[in-house]
Amino acid sequence: MAEKPDTPKANETLFGFRKLGAEEHAERVRGVFAAVAPRYDLMNDLMSGGLHRIWKTLMIDWLDPRPGWTAIDIAGGTGDIAHGILRRVEAEIVVCDPSVEMLSVGVDRTVDAGRLSGIRFVAGRAEALPFPSGAADACTIAFGLRNVTDRAAALAEARRVLKPGGRLLCLEFSRPVAAALRPLYDAYSYGVLPRLGAAVAGDADAYRYLADSIRTFPDQETLADEFRAAGFGAVRYRNLSAGIAALHSAWRT
Repeated sequence: MAEKPDTPKANETLFGFRKLGAEEHAERVRGVFAAVAPRYDLMNDLMSGGLHRIWKTLMIDWLDPRPGWTAIDIAGGTGDIAHGILRRVEAEIVVCDPSVEMLSVGVDRTVDAGRLSGIRFVAGRAEALPFPSGAADACTIAFGLRNVTDRAAALAEARRVLKPGGRLLCLEFSRPVAAALRPLYDAYSYGVLPRLGAAVAGDADAYRYLADSIRTFPDQETLADEFRAAGFGAVRYRNLSAGIAALHSAWRT
């Protein structure tokens, strides 16, 4: 059963249920993704039973990308969202991620797909995006917001790089809305995921962290309030698979 974390101090961030200083947190997260990068896409399929693909398709449906857009996929990893957008429209997508190992897998995947234009891979943290203000028509972040060291700074940066009227769409694990699902979800997260991580990715600890990070992430309403506090307008969310995941949409006013 998941424990309840203590509230971190101003200079601390939760790494799962552990309170760490900001620099140590960022380093630990980089280490997690460096370790799992080669098997990251396979693990996503296995641990979600392929559901993550449906969720990402629904995310792109709601985004409704337009030809000619410039979009930044924050914490974009191996490029799932970027490739999904480019299968629908011609656009310029920048995949930005702090893990060079994840970006390397994304570059290889893009080359293997024969895509030579429309996508760039850039190393950078969500809290300090390496782009000018007003550079993007849209920003996306899928299963990355819970891993940032300073969520408020990351949301502020997403707003900064968006053009006025630009949109941020976030896909993240959330709170199941049916109470009966929660013990089953805990049993799967803590009983199955670490074993699967050990067998497939060779790293059980990374997937224990994944389960913990989901439990310490804000619920749907709390996260919506954080978007509003960052200065976004028209904040809405949609539950997916009974709230196991949620899509949050917000606009740069």
